[in-house]
Amino acid sequence: MRGATSASRSLGWLLLPALLVLALFLGSVALLFFHAFWGKDGFSLIYFRQILDRADYHEVFLRTVSIAAIVSIAAAILAYPIAWLLWRLPRWRNLLLVIVLVPWLVSLVVRTYGWLVILGPKGFLNETLKWAGVIQSPLPLIFNDLGVVIGLTHVLMPFAVISTLSVLLQIDNRLEEASESLGAGGFETWRRVVLPLSLPGVFTGLSITFLTSMGAIVTPILLGGIRQKMAGTQIYQEVVYNFNMSKASAWAICLLLLSALGLALLRAAEAALVPKADR
Repeated sequence: MRGATSASRSLGWLLLPALLVLALFLGSVALLFFHAFWGKDGFSLIYFRQILDRADYHEVFLRTVSIAAIVSIAAAILAYPIAWLLWRLPRWRNLLLVIVLVPWLVSLVVRTYGWLVILGPKGFLNETLKWAGVIQSPLPLIFNDLGVVIGLTHVLMPFAVISTLSVLLQIDNRLEEASESLGAGGFETWRRVVLPLSLPGVFTGLSITFLTSMGAIVTPILLGGIRQKMAGTQIYQEVVYNFNMSKASAWAICLLLLSALGLALLRAAEAALVPKADR
């Protein structure tokens, strides 16, 4: 009896850090909603009206969703061949996976500045194209939506690679052998067997990259500039420059609702494309 009591106390002490983190999280969320819905005279929706009544803020929301959708699709498309290669080369899988994950060891700011060096008006890409005679003046590759898409795709693509690879590794090789024994070629086997079975991983990667892109701050600021605003950079501006926590909280809740809607649409698409047994 005494041993059971001692074990319960030990378990309680072990759970204490997790409970503290959970309490801090719930407290911050409660504070977020308090700032967003509480004005000088009590409950108020004034901060949401300030956001929804401005046409330029509508453009910010549209740009945020559009860039997040493009980045998630581009990352999924580019990540799939890499994940497939990692799956097909078990001997080199660990080395190739390290190469995929190496960018995570470098600061996000440093990686983004690397794209400035490559894509800038006097960057490596523009100077190479001018030297080859392809262009006469530098291409506008940064301080616009294109630069943000390129930067975010590079930053988030490893998430899509890992998500897709984790599902590919669970596919039974005997399914491919059975398909080939029935006369299907390599491409037909991939289209009818491998691709449908790997779609859950693809949609997981889409969800992760979409949600992360929706709240991105550093990359849009450095590669998009101050004029190409996204919801995350707008929240940053309200907090750091305007010191308006209430309006920033309202922005965050609007971003949360948009992200939830996008995630629901992705889940609906997954339910329509992926067989129930494979989810």
